[in-house]
Amino acid sequence: MDRIKHAFASKTNLLNTYFTAGYPSLHDTIPLAKALVEAGADILEIGMPFSDPLADGPIIQGSSSVALANGMNLPVLFEQLKGLRAAVPETPVLLMGYLNPVMQFGVEEFCRQAAAVGIDGLILPDLPLAEYEEFYQETFKKYGLKAVFLITPQTSEERIRRLDNLSEAFLYLVSGPGTTGGTTLPDAVVQEQYFERIAALKLRNPRLIGFGIADKAGFDRACQHAEGAIIGSALIRALEDVDDAPAAAGRFVRVIKQA
Repeated sequence: MDRIKHAFASKTNLLNTYFTAGYPSLHDTIPLAKALVEAGADILEIGMPFSDPLADGPIIQGSSSVALANGMNLPVLFEQLKGLRAAVPETPVLLMGYLNPVMQFGVEEFCRQAAAVGIDGLILPDLPLAEYEEFYQETFKKYGLKAVFLITPQTSEERIRRLDNLSEAFLYLVSGPGTTGGTTLPDAVVQEQYFERIAALKLRNPRLIGFGIADKAGFDRACQHAEGAIIGSALIRALEDVDDAPAAAGRFVRVIKQA
């Protein structure tokens, strides 16, 4: 079953939650995944910690540093993810990270192991589009992994349509300039025009809006312009200095998803 397509076909106002593997504790990955889904998360995005995360703000950078210090790496993550589908059988799960660790691990071996544990797609913000098409697209397809691409307010229509043609998952709309978890709000009128411009393109893939969405109000606003939203930094913040990270994650999601 194509879990990503099924999620978009069967639900509206989807919540995609991002958390960093190995944070706050090394073995929180599967318990967090289970708690998030039980609380109402529709898609999971598991961050692969990296020492130089280009698109991530200080909150997610901090969680990556803690996770790396805890001993998280790709071999450990794949070992943990062997329990993923027992915990969350039907929820789409994506790995989000950066190209360097994937290349060091070996792209084909990375894709093979990701597919073996039930990963549905990959988000690699620093993967150049031309390189994806030339070197990696066939490998992703071979293992049934969907590539998710980011669109920003500066992305040209030509590139947006190219990304839309290449994707079989959803398009990740970056809500404004800056990195994840930014506190500087984009100009509301400019942002509205950006979302309307994207909607007018009548793209074939659904859209999720991310970056800077921190609460229920922000989630609800995003859902007016797309099929759902992605929340990462605010969730990571909710896991800081708590005794029970899965319980805290569940509380966070229930507040976002409440009617």
